[in-house]
Amino acid sequence: MSALQTMTIYGDDPDPPPPTHLIRNTLRKIRRFHKGGSPRQQIVVLFGWLLIIYLVFRLQRYLLSGPSSPFLLCETPTHEQSHHIVLPHSPNTESLSRTWKTLQAIYDAHPPQPLELTLKSFKSLSDFPNLEDIKNHTHISKEDAEVTRNNHVQVTKKLLPYPNGLFSGQGIVMLAGGRYTGFATTGLGMLREVGSKLPVEIWVKDHEEENDEWCKELANEGIACRRLSDFMDTKLLEHGYQLKISSIFFSSFEQILFLDADNVPVRNPDGIFKSKAFTDTGVILWPDYWTHTGAPLLPYIVGLSDAASEVLRNDQTAESGQLMWDKRRHWKALCLAAYYNYYGPQHYYTLISQGWAGWGDKDTFTIALQSLRQDFYMVPHKLVTLFVNGSSSGIGMLQADPTKPAAYEPMFLHSNIIKWSIRGFFCSGCANDEKDPVALSAWENAGSSINSHLKEHRRIFSMEHMQAMQIDPEPLIWKSFEHVACRSVWKRPDLCNRTREHMEKTFGYEFYGDGRSSNLGGGGDQICHRVG
Repeated sequence: MSALQTMTIYGDDPDPPPPTHLIRNTLRKIRRFHKGGSPRQQIVVLFGWLLIIYLVFRLQRYLLSGPSSPFLLCETPTHEQSHHIVLPHSPNTESLSRTWKTLQAIYDAHPPQPLELTLKSFKSLSDFPNLEDIKNHTHISKEDAEVTRNNHVQVTKKLLPYPNGLFSGQGIVMLAGGRYTGFATTGLGMLREVGSKLPVEIWVKDHEEENDEWCKELANEGIACRRLSDFMDTKLLEHGYQLKISSIFFSSFEQILFLDADNVPVRNPDGIFKSKAFTDTGVILWPDYWTHTGAPLLPYIVGLSDAASEVLRNDQTAESGQLMWDKRRHWKALCLAAYYNYYGPQHYYTLISQGWAGWGDKDTFTIALQSLRQDFYMVPHKLVTLFVNGSSSGIGMLQADPTKPAAYEPMFLHSNIIKWSIRGFFCSGCANDEKDPVALSAWENAGSSINSHLKEHRRIFSMEHMQAMQIDPEPLIWKSFEHVACRSVWKRPDLCNRTREHMEKTFGYEFYGDGRSSNLGGGGDQICHRVG
């Protein structure tokens, strides 16, 4: 530790002794002072000195964790402060289930034709398809297109009015379950690390994907667990893409920020609810890389044109790793998007993208809004691809802060390539874990683009890139990792040890704890700070 760092930590004293030196020096003095005394005297005085040492150590630990300390504590105040966040109220299961069954009956009575569209690959998935390939990629007969259009008209006419009293307040919705639970632990941790005070609902498909102990732990931070199976027959959900719209639909919140499980906020998102973009329109969407590749009959079927058309061709597609939605203002559009997702895997996902990159639910929201002529705000800033430090391997998509329309400032890291999960990073032997298997972790897999960063204790994000955007989320992400690996229901000594070692050697964290004989212990009661 340099003299400058020492002064930063301890104030005006240029070289105060750390606790280990204090203890060693004190014991040396005890031995010199009591040499030759009676055994009883030595024992009494020894206990007295040990009591003094203990009190000094506790005082130093208190000072390290005090509110005036510049340290970034690992026994994070953000987790403690979030304990006062009120849990969201429980949704009205009976009323919402009844509402869904009514809509489901409407959907069942008006299926698209053909019910199964053939999903074909384009010639190249690396090159954007040309217009002729887009026009001729998916075949739908005129008769089927006419039936599908008419059924679409009937669905839009029968959509239910907004159910007053079922939803209220603002909050964040996230999906978990299976391997996505590991990603969600990071995203949820980062929400609190960046200062979000909003209540959160974490949704899973059914009880098999729920962890009761984790849910009890989350409740202390204003996060409630929900099961889709309590509201609907989840056998209808053939594909994971259908879970998103369902969690938004059944959420107790009226105004929602939805985040994918692998979405890591790098700034506090709470202010978006008060932004002009959201208050003016009630929906905020973020851009994807490319423009539309939908079938020419798509605009005709959803009522945007009177014949097959290229009217959507230059429109920006959406990237739905994050989206904002006001149910009261856009309830019918949400129900129409639910219709597209109800038949998504068989028909609408293919109709909308034709199998080009991005096949799934992401543009069902945009098409529903456009079909009903409802306003929405598309963030004007292009997303930024984040790369692994020192390589051309991607990490994910940095999406802009919609409260800053004049200039790009990042707010969300949708980690669609490297998923931030502590088990996925550092677990050893988890591929053999029957209850919660993980493929070879990045630490085990020599072919991983971040293997050397973990083994050599190097940053994964480029500091040059971070400084240019005036953010540095990686230490906070590792702080969230440490909480999961060392202090949560998911804690494991081996994960905890590797996590703390990496934090110490990469970011300058230091760990202290009662009774520790070395810097790296497997317990969860240690505190830490960042130097400088």
